[in-house]
Amino acid sequence: MPKTKTYKSDALAAIHEIASDYHAAGVIDKQTMDDFDESCLTPIHEYSPQEIQALREREQVSQTVFAYYLNVSKESVSQVPLLTLSGELTIFITSFLT
Repeated sequence: MPKTKTYKSDALAAIHEIASDYHAAGVIDKQTMDDFDESCLTPIHEYSPQEIQALREREQVSQTVFAYYLNVSKESVSQVPLLTLSGELTIFITSFLT
């Protein structure tokens, strides 16, 4: 699953894309790129296991279907207290189910 970036605005998306190109070309360093990330990207919400389960129940989907949406195994979803989400997956959950 490709990483999905969510920007605070269209203007900041354009600025971030330019900064990313500069970083790839070696014009700006990692610390500067991290500063652009913090300024341009929306913050990532960390979901607790209870919030993940509540989200699945709110959407009225089985664990199997929820796992399919998240592109993870059913076992990962059935072990909700052990499931941790990366920022990438959190963004996907937010954009897909809201």
